[in-house]
Amino acid sequence: MTSKELLQQTLNHRQPGRIVFDMGSNAVTGIHVKALENLRNFYGLERRPVRVIEPYQMLGLVEPDLMDAIGIDVMGIWGEDNLLGYNNNPPLKLFKTFWGQELLVPEKFSTKKDANGDLLSFPNGDESIAPSAKMPISSYFFDAIERQDIIDDSNLNVQDNLEEFSPITEKSLAYWKTETMKAQATGKGVMASFGGTGLGDIALVPGMQLKHPKGIRSISEWYMSTIMRNEYVHEIFDRQSELAIENLTKIFASVGNNIDVVFLCGTDFGTQNSTFCAPEQFDDLWMPYYRRINDWIHANTSWKTFKHSCGAVESFMGRFIDAGFDIINPVQINASGMDPKHLKETYGQHLTFWGGGVDTQITLPSKSPEKVREEVLRLCEIFGKDGGFVFNTVHNIQADVPVMNIVAMIDAIREFNT
Repeated sequence: MTSKELLQQTLNHRQPGRIVFDMGSNAVTGIHVKALENLRNFYGLERRPVRVIEPYQMLGLVEPDLMDAIGIDVMGIWGEDNLLGYNNNPPLKLFKTFWGQELLVPEKFSTKKDANGDLLSFPNGDESIAPSAKMPISSYFFDAIERQDIIDDSNLNVQDNLEEFSPITEKSLAYWKTETMKAQATGKGVMASFGGTGLGDIALVPGMQLKHPKGIRSISEWYMSTIMRNEYVHEIFDRQSELAIENLTKIFASVGNNIDVVFLCGTDFGTQNSTFCAPEQFDDLWMPYYRRINDWIHANTSWKTFKHSCGAVESFMGRFIDAGFDIINPVQINASGMDPKHLKETYGQHLTFWGGGVDTQITLPSKSPEKVREEVLRLCEIFGKDGGFVFNTVHNIQADVPVMNIVAMIDAIREFNT
């Protein structure tokens, strides 16, 4: 069977011939450029600069030679523009990092060092305006710089928080069609990140791609606004979800059912020990709009919908199902209440667990290769029963994870599958 057929079996909760493996199909299942270069070198692949596919988190593009070498089953389709506001596609240029790695970055990737030596990034590469992100000299990725104007509650305008959400262009539709056909031709499962459906994803709130963001752009103000300015946030989500469906209608007319999974939302609802909000607040503020988008997709396409939420979200799993999501990621197995066996037995008939294959906080970066192997085998045994499990780590693989631990993870997947 092809990777695509195996993924479709998995998503339909039928036991596939083997566990499907994803690394790098979207912004929450990826691998840092440093770890990616180490992995390419281990497998003896051509030595060339890794291409940055997501500069905010400094994720690398997992290319076909590595996909074939380690058995990746899912091809990701990334958007034209990235979170920092410029086109992500060629032409590319070379860039050398703090840690000495030479990378390929988009042409508009523009940075300056501040007085502390930290690296500043500018919206759309425009250095004439204030920076919107910073990579500390001791870090491996960027942090958003908040640019919150004084908030006048008597004059809040919903359109200010919708500036980055706009009707899709014919140029973008042509891009998605071309990239979908390329991905479809590989025989792998296809994951698309169309965008425009974030509904409060905190990585998007600061508007790093915007030259002068308006509205609620502070992370703390946004979280408070979900309670203090509830009606305002409702209006944002209402218009955003309407526009999302308008765009998805046009996208579907262009790409059809040639994708298998659509990344819908990366809004986190969990901390390490609890949830960010009460279940009743989720029901009030997010449920209607998630359901609106999911219902349209399920009524008009064969796509499966992908929801990302870190943290202790066991109490929200039933709500994710009721909202119409087919897939949950990253399955943070070391957070409170996120026992793998309980999750699989309780929710596994309805949700596909895309992630949870190995803990990335302690096991993958800190334990021995043998401990990594043992954990991967145990979790594949639990999650892999009766389909509904795509192997991925608990969120992205970070820069300093020992390459032999990543290799031990890959070898353990192969061991389980054989």
